Amino acid sequence: MVSERNAVHTGAEVLVASNRGPVSYALEEGGTLTAKRGGGGLVSGLSAIGPDTDAVWVCAALGDGDREAVRRSGGKLDPSDTGGQRVRMLDIPPDVHHDAYNGIANSVLWFVHHMLYQTPLEPVFGAEFRAQWTSYEAYNRAFAQALADEAAEGAAVLVQDYHLTLVPGLLRALRPDVRIAHFSHTPWAPPEYFRMLPDDIAEQLLRGMLGADQLGFLTHRWADAFGACCAAVTGGTGGTRLGVHGLGADAEFLQERAHRADVAERKAALHQEIGTGPDGTARRTIVRVDRTELSKNIVRGLLAYRQLLVDRPTWRERVVHLAFAYPSRQDLAVYREYTAEVGRLAEEINAEFGTAGWRPVVLHVKDDFARSLAAYRLADVALVNPIRDGMNLVAKEIPVVSDRGCALVLSREAGAHEELGADALTVNPFDVSGTAQALHEALSMDTTERDRRTERLTAAATALPPAQWFLRQLRALTG
Repeated sequence: MVSERNAVHTGAEVLVASNRGPVSYALEEGGTLTAKRGGGGLVSGLSAIGPDTDAVWVCAALGDGDREAVRRSGGKLDPSDTGGQRVRMLDIPPDVHHDAYNGIANSVLWFVHHMLYQTPLEPVFGAEFRAQWTSYEAYNRAFAQALADEAAEGAAVLVQDYHLTLVPGLLRALRPDVRIAHFSHTPWAPPEYFRMLPDDIAEQLLRGMLGADQLGFLTHRWADAFGACCAAVTGGTGGTRLGVHGLGADAEFLQERAHRADVAERKAALHQEIGTGPDGTARRTIVRVDRTELSKNIVRGLLAYRQLLVDRPTWRERVVHLAFAYPSRQDLAVYREYTAEVGRLAEEINAEFGTAGWRPVVLHVKDDFARSLAAYRLADVALVNPIRDGMNLVAKEIPVVSDRGCALVLSREAGAHEELGADALTVNPFDVSGTAQALHEALSMDTTERDRRTERLTAAATALPPAQWFLRQLRALTG
């Protein structure tokens, strides 16, 4: 038997690990599998390293179609389904995945880092949490083992996000020869909030991440918060390097995609929904595009718009709020309730202020990327007011695509504020009256000032596009 220390490993030189992979499958009637490829920074990054680099992506099966694809392929997906990429999909038992993903990642870690708990009642870390944490450990072990199996000697492994915080430490124990990076796409909680987690869990999570050679964050604020948590819990970060890589918008892709025929069709349809003001001139538009994720603060955004109409009645019939709120995580009751509240409030505003020729809020809840881009092009004002957000790419994308340039109303709690704050109208996400005033200022901004700000926002937003964002981390790890 060859010992691990003396084993020679053949396999991938670069590996990416994430819960969601670059392809998903739908199981049709009759047993036919249909593959749908996704996009984003990781897809662009892996493509940018070139075909000569041996790379593999490890991800989890998320639905019945994915699980069937794993059964038929043994987990190593057909490259014709993945755009030529090597993908290993893991069929983690559905109950284990559910508890790890919904029970821990999305209902605990997401809430901690976005500081969303109503602390008089939650969190409660009892027996149910401990059982779910066991599943989270098993889920992370499955990824670590798959990466260990797939990695060549000295390979570079880039682990993604809060779903896989334990993987670096587990993989380090299995394969001390590989180089490991972990990137956090969320905010990181300050120590006083992070330490709501049970002490042993908080330490296990941090030590799991500190198994990496380098840890990446979207802003200096989140990196500093992680360092502070380590100082409080583990005594420091040891030899792990912390880096900041602010993911930017892909201007070339967005501008090309935004001018295709399907976007033009949806833009014309939105023009019809927006209509014209009493004097026959085009109405101004306030645009937001979000998932109905609790941290996105859509309800307070609608309340601020209503306050604008109350405080500034001259804007009535002259402005429309295009609010695209795409349902998210509807298997969790709190998200279903939040989505319902968004719809109820939009209807309430329309009933209170609407006229025969003016619908103040145009709400769309069916996800439609082409329609989102059409709204970007129509934006006079972009409203991005999250309670807390790792980055928020919408804040970067709208200025890049807007036809006439737009004013950006931006929460100081969005990671994007670190790069865009100087040219945005900054708001406290909890201050509805302050946000209403910022909307008025944005709508009233003269064309010259708006154009200047848009130009600077676009430059900052596109400074580190997805492919370069990925390659910079890879070079930092391997250089």
